[in-house]
Amino acid sequence: MDKFYEMKIAGLTRKLPLCAVNDHLDIAGFIIFGDVELTVAACEELLKKVKEFDVIVTPEAKSIPLAYELSRQSGKPYVVARKGLKVYMRDPVSVAVTSITTQHEQHLYLGSDDVELMKGKRVLIIDDVISTGESLEAMKRLVTVAGGNITDCCAILAEGDAAKRDDIVFLEPLPLFFK
Repeated sequence: MDKFYEMKIAGLTRKLPLCAVNDHLDIAGFIIFGDVELTVAACEELLKKVKEFDVIVTPEAKSIPLAYELSRQSGKPYVVARKGLKVYMRDPVSVAVTSITTQHEQHLYLGSDDVELMKGKRVLIIDDVISTGESLEAMKRLVTVAGGNITDCCAILAEGDAAKRDDIVFLEPLPLFFK
């Protein structure tokens, strides 16, 4: 039998499937892809909470719809930190990251066009879920390398101990499920 965690996010109820990370821990799977209603509502709420910004940056891939919608609602451009080096990226910069969902080291890359867009600008970092903070720290390093000034770091959900942090903006806490 599948197990779910039901919660309200931006006034909408969603059932999140519980996914095993290991023998002792499950997490609630939060996938924003395809949920336009929640994407729009969450971005409306996040924009009420974050400081002024010039550019949005997000890691590839699950939070790309959030960056797009924040861009649409705010009129500000967005940048995607890619998880793989692309041939069209001129003079790329990169940082390493290991997150709870990937469970192995990855790299995040920005090409020179994205770096130029962020240099000296107020940058809002967006992700779908902040959990251990590893991905967020990598994004902060990447924005710093690119010469951006971080105004806020935000997510729809803060998972586990991340919900206790005072350096992130989020809509709802998401518990961890210990077995």
